[in-house]
Amino acid sequence: MEKSLLTLLVAVCISISHAFYLPGLAPVSYCKKGAVSNPPCQTDIKVFVNRLDSTESILPYDYEKFDFCEAKSDRPSENLGQVLFGERIAGSVYNLSMLEPIACKLLCRKEYAKKDAGQMKKLAFLVSKILKNYEHHWIADNMPVTWCYEVKGQKKPYCATGFPIGCFANDKGEPQDACVAYTNMAERGAVYVFNHVDLTITYHNPTTNDNVHRLVAVKLQPRSIHHPDDAASVACKADTKPMRIVSGKTAPDKQVIKYTYSVKFERNPDVRWASRWDYILASFHHSSIQWFSIVNSIVIILFLSGMVAMILVRTIHRDLVRYNQESAEDPQEEFGWKLVHGDVFRPPRFGMLLSVLLGNGIQVTIMSLLALVFASFGFLSPSNRGALMTFVLVFYVLLGSAAGFVSARVYKMFGGEKWKSNVLMTSFLVPGFIFAIFLSLNLILWYKQSSAAVPFGTLLVVLLLWFGVTTPLTLVGAFIGFRKPALEHPVRTNQIPRQIPDQVLYVRPFFGVLMGGILPFGCIFIQLFFILNSIWSHQTYYMFGFLLLVFIILVITCAETTILLCYFHLCSEDYHWWWRSFLTSGCTAIYFFMYSLYYYHYKMEMSGLANSMLFFGYSLIMATLFFTFTGSVGFFACLFFVRKIYSIVKLD
Repeated sequence: MEKSLLTLLVAVCISISHAFYLPGLAPVSYCKKGAVSNPPCQTDIKVFVNRLDSTESILPYDYEKFDFCEAKSDRPSENLGQVLFGERIAGSVYNLSMLEPIACKLLCRKEYAKKDAGQMKKLAFLVSKILKNYEHHWIADNMPVTWCYEVKGQKKPYCATGFPIGCFANDKGEPQDACVAYTNMAERGAVYVFNHVDLTITYHNPTTNDNVHRLVAVKLQPRSIHHPDDAASVACKADTKPMRIVSGKTAPDKQVIKYTYSVKFERNPDVRWASRWDYILASFHHSSIQWFSIVNSIVIILFLSGMVAMILVRTIHRDLVRYNQESAEDPQEEFGWKLVHGDVFRPPRFGMLLSVLLGNGIQVTIMSLLALVFASFGFLSPSNRGALMTFVLVFYVLLGSAAGFVSARVYKMFGGEKWKSNVLMTSFLVPGFIFAIFLSLNLILWYKQSSAAVPFGTLLVVLLLWFGVTTPLTLVGAFIGFRKPALEHPVRTNQIPRQIPDQVLYVRPFFGVLMGGILPFGCIFIQLFFILNSIWSHQTYYMFGFLLLVFIILVITCAETTILLCYFHLCSEDYHWWWRSFLTSGCTAIYFFMYSLYYYHYKMEMSGLANSMLFFGYSLIMATLFFTFTGSVGFFACLFFVRKIYSIVKLD
């Protein structure tokens, strides 16, 4: 039965792992100017520009921060998730009309005189960001404008959702791998700006009406072109000399950069609007690695399930048979986990803190599960920008009632009476710690004038949600929790605590806690690599079906690992299991943070104090939330296990 359920779960998660599109998202129809269509269609194709970022820096910048052609002021509306992620979308001056190709058109002209300090400062900023490999991110018809290029060892071209602002050659005159096809850079230390783009717009006809078209791809190829010095002349030939820019003391008296573009249209009847993201996602598709991750996790969970089943079916059954033997002539001496029945439910030290962490952990657990379920069915797809972050924040706020209820119930089970302090700590301890780190990192982003800095108005909205929604809901949940009768334990607690004998090494708290986090982390570390890539390397993550399955496996692994270790130290007559059950599975967060350090050192090419502080700060926030989530899963699994075994054992 268990195998069939597991097989069904795997099949469902695989079937929805590619679910992507937001249900109800309507396509936009385009037509050529003067064409007759019913219903009406658009003739202009709007191109939007987003923030510029780099894999070598955590600091993104607004498009307006660079001295490119001016962006239009008509910004599309941004949701809360986009603002928190630092997306700053603005209109562009690229004038595109459906089925109207452009051979070579001047967009704008920028001059940099050496005598003008302001102009040279802008040029120096542009050069520094080219050397840092900053990239454009454009949007057309609600999908990214992609840059596709060949990669060694791959049959299909790699399609990135951004393209570099320029190229440079090292001291040996060797250009970057991704830029060698576009510029002939033979000069050592030369820096070239990509001031021309060749846009290719692919469309198809969704109906028999040849006047109605839908966009299925917008691709570009950036080029560096040194246009003629004449103010109005442009030359977009393929063999044109690249546009080199120089800043600093060696800069010429005057430098002129002309930004140009060309547009062509291609019809592709084989690609439909519903599958237009497939060629982008194919560049980030790693199904073989995902399958290895799933198989690896399932092997771990089967091993743990076998161990737990052996304990439950054989060991505990044997214990219960011996414990429940009734013989007046030959009374059985108590031993093992039965011996501590009078102390096993003794309230722990710092019970309020534990109850607060458990309340916040359940809040994070339910929020994560809901987000993964909705994302797996396409409601939180990358095509709906900012939806995932908005969903997570809103449901985290609304689930304050769950945090208050769980915290109150656990605290009352511990015999606590300071319910006001419990409510306040549940509302402010973990969220306050996270917000303090977030605010500190935001100050760094403000100082660096990065677009990732959350505006002051948005911070006020977050505070309003925290104080005006989460806190009252936490109070309501706690009120309901405290009104319910305290949870009764199956055995009575002795007045005098029993002395704990000396423990062997493998059941001591420190060693047991560290050992407990290894197996849960082993289930997620492959998936964690792709998540970190999506965050820090700007790769699109969309395999939420796989992630949902790994999430369920993680929950089961945390529960089984904690139950296993809990049984071992109860058998060694150590009844201090409350905190140990939380910390055993919560220790997975320590390995999570250590893996983040490894990722930063070996997988990222960042440098500088600001980047390091931002990376470790955001990693600490994620590890904190992960700690409360995994710790809560282990605690409640162990609570269920302990209550179950002591409810069926016969006591005098």
